[in-house]
Amino acid sequence: MADPVCHELQEAVGRCLVRHKSILDVMTKLQETASRTNRAVAKAVTSCGCIKVNAERQNIPPDTDYKSLARHMQTHISGRLCEACREVLESDIGLHLLYLVGLCEVLGIDMGEVLEHERDRLVALGPFYFC
Repeated sequence: MADPVCHELQEAVGRCLVRHKSILDVMTKLQETASRTNRAVAKAVTSCGCIKVNAERQNIPPDTDYKSLARHMQTHISGRLCEACREVLESDIGLHLLYLVGLCEVLGIDMGEVLEHERDRLVALGPFYFC
């Protein structure tokens, strides 16, 4: 059974999605919010400096088995988001989620069911889900 919060959110988005009800509007707003989220992460690095990115090839010992692989993987991020950057990112991510739910709404897809199916696949496949 789908999460009632997901169902309530999708109903609320459906009621409020008036100006951007066209599938084309929803698609472009979804892309815009994804770009804003990426830009907010970049600004946290380049403008604020609260986090740093030091990316390099993942250093995985040759004898590492798949179960212990996660211990050797790095995010390449150091530092923590400051309150201002966190607020911007939470807002941008929230808006992105709303447009994702809006996309589900205009296409007649139940977001709660999508989340359940993805959770079930993740539980069944574990780390192989992302391969």
